[in-house]
Amino acid sequence: MGFLKRDDDNSPAPAQSAAPPGFTEEAPHAASYEAGSLAGIPESGRERIARMKQEVARGFFTSDLSVDEFLLVKQSGFEPLGLVLGSSIYHIGFQQAMWNQSQELGILTQAMYHARELAMTRMEEEADQLGADGIVGVRLDIGRYEWGADLAEFISVGTAVKHRGGELHRAPNGRPFTSDLSGQDFTKLLRAGYRPVGLVMGNCVYHVGRQGMLASLKQVGRNVEMPNYTQALYEARELAMERLQNEADELQAGGIVGARIVERSHGWGSHVIEFFAIGTAVVATSTEHEIEKPALVLPLTG
Repeated sequence: MGFLKRDDDNSPAPAQSAAPPGFTEEAPHAASYEAGSLAGIPESGRERIARMKQEVARGFFTSDLSVDEFLLVKQSGFEPLGLVLGSSIYHIGFQQAMWNQSQELGILTQAMYHARELAMTRMEEEADQLGADGIVGVRLDIGRYEWGADLAEFISVGTAVKHRGGELHRAPNGRPFTSDLSGQDFTKLLRAGYRPVGLVMGNCVYHVGRQGMLASLKQVGRNVEMPNYTQALYEARELAMERLQNEADELQAGGIVGARIVERSHGWGSHVIEFFAIGTAVVATSTEHEIEKPALVLPLTG
């Protein structure tokens, strides 16, 4: 029985019960959201929100939108209110796994999902305090610091916006909509008769079992598929994608745009990978969808 540890840590991991062969957990659950709540937001953050409310009242805003994005978002009928963020520093534990067993590591999957959801929820609660309809240009980042080898900070940042005409653009669950689309893509989406309802995600932390020595010797010098690795990576991606789609279904979305899968090891070792699927769930606002004709652009630099 082996245990998973970070590549730069030589100390043994605390004992935990191993997951049985073929073990997978259900999709992690989202963090609880309460409109108007400031739980988890520090005092300095609450003071910043109070100042932002006063600034919004006099027409001042902060934003990480580029100039083009800012102008296009305003052209679409939305006013930027302020830069909102959420943060969660999370201790990520260990989980045992057989060296030759491919399986999901449910404890790590839950930790990575829950930490991101905490950050996202706090960002949404900040936007709710500003009276926003949604958040555009959301970025989800993971930061690590020297003072905590097993700690990671999950950061969610975006620009809170409100519709100028007072149209409600919130998600069906009442939360401000979130989207990682750029200002340009956000505007195109609205013009084509769609709107975002939420940034959806799914993840899976998977241990890819090592191949035995005899099997390795049989493949020396041969071109042959490695079925154990193929199936392991295939299953891990499928689990992440399935959970992404389940989140979109919960939002009553008609589809997901900009979906992508990010694969990272996070320092757990060469055979442990997190597959993180993320995209923007959308719904139709019109039965007719007018698609803009592409414009020809020639660079002046030659």
